[in-house]
Amino acid sequence: MSKTHNLGFPRIGADRELKKAMEAFWQGKISQQELEQTGKQLRQRHWQLQADAGIDLIPVGDFSNYDQLLDMSCLLGVVPPRFNWDGEAISLATYFAMARGEQLNDKAVAACEMTKWFDTNYHYLVPEVHSKQTFKLSFNKLFDEIAEAQRAGFNSKAVIIGPLTWLWLAKIKGEDFNKLALLESLTAAYKNILLRLKQQNIEWVQIDEPILVLDLPEQWKKSFTSVYKQLQIADLNILLTTYFGELDDNLQLACQLPVAGLHIDLVRGSSQLEEVIQNLADNKILSLGIIDGRNIWRSDLDNILNTLNKVKDKLAERLWIAPSCSLLHVPVDLAQEHKLDSEIKNWLAFATQKLDELNTLNQAVNHGKENVAQQLELSRKAIQQRQQSTRIHHADVKKRVKAITNNMLARNKPFNERSEIQKQWLKLPAFPTTTIGSFPQTDTIRIARRAFKQGQLDKEEYTRQMKKEIFYVIKEQEKLGLDVLVHGEPERNDMVEYFGELLNGFAFTEKAWVQSYGSRCVKPPIIYGDISRPEAMTVEWSCFAQSCTAKPMKGMLTGPVTILNWSFVRDDQPRAATAMQIALALRDEVHDLEQAGIKIIQIDEAALREGLPLRKKDWQAYLDWTVRAFRLTASVAADETQIHTHMCYSEFNDIIQAIADMDADVITIETSRSDMELLDAFENFDYPNDIGPGVYDIHSPNVPSTQHIVQLMQKAAKRIPVARLWINPDCGLKTRQWPEVKQALACMVDSARQLRKAAG
Repeated sequence: MSKTHNLGFPRIGADRELKKAMEAFWQGKISQQELEQTGKQLRQRHWQLQADAGIDLIPVGDFSNYDQLLDMSCLLGVVPPRFNWDGEAISLATYFAMARGEQLNDKAVAACEMTKWFDTNYHYLVPEVHSKQTFKLSFNKLFDEIAEAQRAGFNSKAVIIGPLTWLWLAKIKGEDFNKLALLESLTAAYKNILLRLKQQNIEWVQIDEPILVLDLPEQWKKSFTSVYKQLQIADLNILLTTYFGELDDNLQLACQLPVAGLHIDLVRGSSQLEEVIQNLADNKILSLGIIDGRNIWRSDLDNILNTLNKVKDKLAERLWIAPSCSLLHVPVDLAQEHKLDSEIKNWLAFATQKLDELNTLNQAVNHGKENVAQQLELSRKAIQQRQQSTRIHHADVKKRVKAITNNMLARNKPFNERSEIQKQWLKLPAFPTTTIGSFPQTDTIRIARRAFKQGQLDKEEYTRQMKKEIFYVIKEQEKLGLDVLVHGEPERNDMVEYFGELLNGFAFTEKAWVQSYGSRCVKPPIIYGDISRPEAMTVEWSCFAQSCTAKPMKGMLTGPVTILNWSFVRDDQPRAATAMQIALALRDEVHDLEQAGIKIIQIDEAALREGLPLRKKDWQAYLDWTVRAFRLTASVAADETQIHTHMCYSEFNDIIQAIADMDADVITIETSRSDMELLDAFENFDYPNDIGPGVYDIHSPNVPSTQHIVQLMQKAAKRIPVARLWINPDCGLKTRQWPEVKQALACMVDSARQLRKAAG
């Protein structure tokens, strides 16, 4: 008999209850007890939902008030010294300070660095370690939640991030050293965690080691064997969990580790199954990740059953089935979507529906297809309807993609010549200041936008209200003294969703929220068909904004790769083909903006790095088509038009050549949380174009001082010539409040004045 289990469930709640509670707590509107009660209600609801769906082993430890890697760091007692932790049990105040930063005695304490979780759009808090790092169990959250689940009668397994993955993702602070030097004491701490779990009568512990799908140095590979030998505890079973790709050269290592079971991702690594079975000992559980935990399309249950039926006799009771990875990356429940087109809705499965698919497969394997004939037939029909739909393919779009030539991928003149042309009309001072695009989205803006969508506000009144906000944003920027302005994007609910709503080939949801980080949730569009642009999307707003000021105004677009990576993408053609369709649509928008007199155009590629394949052998192919997509979008611009792009919260050092190949006139990147460490790549690489290193961490309520910004820019000036440096926040300002934004930008502008004076 096979068994079902789940690797993790979305924690935000179907109505974003956790987000709302966290933000209310931060604003002092609810107590810590009320926040904790919301978390408990969500956990109980999600455990019950999984149990009702027939899941045999339910994950506990996947819930988090902010981030699971932050939870693991706190469990291990790893708190950066700047937070003045007293060494006792870590409080929620310290926890949130690590996540968001804090003000201590009028001094801003920076939050922990944030970056993307492998190749997903989820952001984790980067652990910080130093050469004398110690580990001490200091956060009872996991053990409390285990007890909570047991009291409620759920058959649960504990979920933790593995020691080698945690250490791999940690960043060294202070003097450089080999992180593996910490492994002995780290392993001892993990053993203490497991001993605590055994005392709680836990039978299975899911230990996530996704770095086993990466290229690993030999020393790290060897460490797996020694660590997991030490973590063996009688009557406590470890399920070593891998996901996001194939084990590849780490396959034999993973199969031979002294653990009770192994989970593999068969969605992204289908070809590894046979070799894993050959190498896995006959007494070990094999968990197959057969339901896609990262996309929202229905599973082809017939195809999956063919795979399961080939191995069920050999594996027998050793066969477990599960999603490929945690369901954190998909929305909670399709049943919440009441306005979604019925045909498209029939093609989809969110987290709740994926559990049902899992149960159907398990019933078919254990009791025969006839026991779930109706469910299989419904799935079969949905798959066939999607394949045969006339809404997906459009000959004119495919013809246009086929006609792309290399001449369409390059600007007329090289950067050094374009730059001189642009400087002549821009006449900007040294250290020019700008922002990334969005300004605070107030309740008034959101109410107007929602009323317009619901037909309660006519277009004329909606336009009037948006233009009023744009005018206000422009005048505030002028008062602050910014050099290049933006219109603030009040008309945009989301930087991807806004464009998707104006393009053909996209579908949209009401409540299909997915956590991006902390309390930040996004509602990714669904790309179901060929993409085209019926009409201009941003020209009217940008032209109005430019009419309000004599200063240069940026037109704001989201780039093709970011729209792709921040959407749920169709899986019936290569992602590169879809990216080129989006690029052509945006190319038309760049052309129209330029023709309307907008001579600075920002094409954000915030998500370019996150789509990078996990194995280096696959990097170049990805970078080739992503750079091609960006250049296809931008290269229609004349030489005097200045093209900006923006990238955030990723490590760029290893793809710096590809970023240069994009040939944007100005790139802005996040560097505030990393204290300009992300600019290290520029010491050994002669980046040819202008760059704006972000100096204001917009994901923290902290307001940076003028002196702090000056110091950051002085660090940047050691790596980048002053003539090519801009000053800007590290991301858009939509999630912040006006008072802190004005104060922070005033400091930013003041720092530019000081730097200009110092530079003569």
